[in-house]
Parts: sequence; C-alpha cells; structure tokens
Amino acid sequence: MDRLTASLLTLALYLIIGTVIAFISRKIGIKTTADYYVAGYKLSGILAAISYAATTYSAFMMVGLVGLTYKSGVGAFGFEITYLLSTIFLLSYVAPKVWRLARERKWVSPAEMVADLYGIKHLAILVAVIYLIALIPYASAQLIAIGRTVKGMTGSDIYLIGILIGVIAALIWTALSGMWSLASTDFYQGLWMILAALGFIIWLFSWGSEGGALWDGFERLSASDLLGMSSIWSIGTFIAYTIPWMFFAVTNPQVVQKIYTPRDEKALRRLVTLFTLFGLTYTVIVTMAGLMGRALSEAGKLPIIKIGDEVTPTLLAHAPLPLTVFVFTSIVAAAMTTMDAIVLTLSSAISRDVYQRTLGGTDRKAILIGRISILALLIVLSLVAYLRIGFIVDLSVLASALLLPLAPVTLIGWFLGERAKTKPIRYAAVLSLVVGFLTGLAWALTHGARKSLVTPIAGLPSTLFILLVSTLIMLLAILLSEVRKS
Repeated sequence: MDRLTASLLTLALYLIIGTVIAFISRKIGIKTTADYYVAGYKLSGILAAISYAATTYSAFMMVGLVGLTYKSGVGAFGFEITYLLSTIFLLSYVAPKVWRLARERKWVSPAEMVADLYGIKHLAILVAVIYLIALIPYASAQLIAIGRTVKGMTGSDIYLIGILIGVIAALIWTALSGMWSLASTDFYQGLWMILAALGFIIWLFSWGSEGGALWDGFERLSASDLLGMSSIWSIGTFIAYTIPWMFFAVTNPQVVQKIYTPRDEKALRRLVTLFTLFGLTYTVIVTMAGLMGRALSEAGKLPIIKIGDEVTPTLLAHAPLPLTVFVFTSIVAAAMTTMDAIVLTLSSAISRDVYQRTLGGTDRKAILIGRISILALLIVLSLVAYLRIGFIVDLSVLASALLLPLAPVTLIGWFLGERAKTKPIRYAAVLSLVVGFLTGLAWALTHGARKSLVTPIAGLPSTLFILLVSTLIMLLAILLSEVRKS
C-alpha cells in the first residue's frame, strides 16, 4: 500500500470512529444551554481530564513545538514547562472555587462569568468580542496544521482538502451535542495523541541510534548553545512568549469552560491529577523529538530543516508506514480537539451572551443560534487558514497575548468576590480590558504576529507591558476603593 492511500484510509477510519462516538453521545438529552455547552455539569473525572488535556495540547505540540525545539533548543522546553507548572498551580488552588461558583451562579460561558463577577451585564458582550478577535488566529492555526500535515504526509498538493476535512469533522462533532459530543471525541482523540507520541519517540530513538548518529549529533549540540538557553531565547523573548502561556488557564475560554464540567469535587481533583500526568509526558516527548531531530541533522543523517513546521513531517518521512500514518492522524486529532473547543466556547459566547442574555431568548432558540454560529465560525476559520497568515507557534502565542488583559480582571474578580462589584473596581475592569486588548491588537497589526511578540513596548517585552498596564489599572481601582471606604 502506498503512502497516500495508507494516510487517507487511516484518516478516514479515524473520522468514522469519531463520528460514531459523536452520534452515540448525542443520545444524551439536550434541553438547555447548560446541557449543550457544559454537559449539564456532569462529566466524569477521567472524561473531563482528557478533554481538558486534549483541548490544551493542540497541533502546536507535535508540529509547532517540535519545530521550535529543533530550531531553538532546550529553551523551548523551559517555555512549555512554565505553562504546565503554572497551569497545575492555578488548577490546584483556583479551580475548586471557580467550579463551586459556576454551579451556584449557573455559569455557562466564560464571558458570562466575567460579567457576573463585576455585576455588569453587558460586559459579557465586550469579553465575547475579545474572544472572537483573539481566538480566530489560534483556531485557524489548527486548520493550518491539518492542511499542512495532510499535504506533507500524502505528498500531494491538497492543503485545501485538509482544511475542508477539519471543518466538516468539526461541524459534525461539535454541533451534535455540544460539550457531550466534544468531551467524548476529545477522550478518543487524546488517547490517540498520547499513544502516537509514545510510538514516535520510541521509533525515533531506535532509528536515530543506528550507527551512533544520535549520540554523535548530541555531542555536536553540546558544543553549541542549543542544550542551554540559546541566543534565540534572549530574556526578553523568553518573557514575551512565556507570560501569555503562564496565564493560559485563566484567559483562554475554551479551557476555563472545562472547569465548570466535572460532576463533583472528586472528579475535579481527578481532572487536575490526570492532566498533570498527560501534560508532563506529552511535553517531554515532544521536546525530546525536536532535540533528537536537530541532533540527527547535526550528524548528517537528516538535512538541516529551515522551516520549523516542517520538522515533524520530515522525520515521519523516514518512519515505518504504519507509525507514520498513526502519528499523522494524531496531529490531525490534536488540531481537531483544540479547534472544536474554541468553536464551541465562541458559540456559547454568541448564543448565550450576545443573544440569550441580551434579548432573553429561549434555550431552544439559543442552541439553534449556537449551531448556526458554529457553521459561520468554521467558514471564517477556513478562510483565514487558507491565507496562511503566520506560523503555528506565533499564532498560538499571539492569541494568548491578546487575551492577557483578562488575567488580572479574572483573577481579581475570583478573589475579591462581592467587593469586585464596587464602582471603581467595576469601571476599572472595563478600562483594563479595553486598554490592554487594544494595545496588544494595535501592536500586532503594526508589527505582525511574530514581530509583535518580540518587539518591546517602552523597553519592556510586549506581553509583559500589556499585563502590567492591565494589572496596574485594576490595582489602582482597588486602592481607590479602599481609600473611599476609610
């Protein structure tokens, strides 16, 4: 069987199984927007955990991070492990409170949560608009990954077909039963991702060790700066890329929404534990793959690969066909899980916050509008992906940078409780979001996705500047509120 046929047959099998799972999950009754978007707050711990992990670890990992590690060395591991450690910390200490509040106040969308924290009904619309603008690049990066992977693995110029495959599958899997079908397919895709990654790293170690090429390559790497913090990872660049990742669990609505879903506190604790194991394993595998690939290039077993997103496809071109198509499909799975979650959470913002909470529509109509919005969003994403506006790593980090103003606003809202509804703090929340978001957006439009992240603002890394400005506005409001009380 040739490579093209094997790749397409495996992909077809993956899509068929996923669609069957989505249809089975559809049998669960969907009557309200809470049922549709947060599974009625009834997900088991293992289902919630794998869904959270699969949503978090997108095509950024097996395509983007492998390439980033290949080009920049161990610094890429530091960048990604910082995300994991900060997320574990936030989930351990903040998630229980958020989980309880979601049940008490019947939160469905993260935009609704922010509005409720500050007692400003229409703040949800502002937050929803920020989500829409910021997450389009991130979600489109998943489609770009699917298109490039399908094109690279099949050896055919079918980038557009890869995008269409992702769009059609996302439409079916997400629109059927919302979070129920999403969590069920996430579990299936998450298992595919981790098993494929394990198989990939085992093969790469075995193949690379033949003739001592891998060890020779690592000796060459040790003479360079790639096994430490290379010149690529200057302090400013590391801070600029890492800060948005540190607050990912707070600012990105597709993962915040997952915190609402576990059925009880035991399930929530299991979510944190299993996510930690999944995340650590996947991060180590992916960064080791990038380092091994670079070592093999240094040893002459592979050519030097200039484009980071092409490292994984180049490595897979040397792998046995069954493993190649298995890993190829896992990359599609990783992209699918993240894109599905983003589309669903954006749909909840449109149907719940823009329509239902503003116009007072019924749950039935809100779900219908949510499904229509899923289709509309996927059309927009496919157009953006077709234009290929940037690299996967840059688009992913840029999205989190645009969402950074939500970090101080959300964290302060969680911890202040009812105090957040005092006038100075309420107004500051709106000002903080507007100023921080417009600063990030203007910088991105001026410099482009990549340069906006590494070009300083007032001598500071751009993402640090955005975070400091948004935080300072909130802290000044809290100080003013305390002065007025005294």
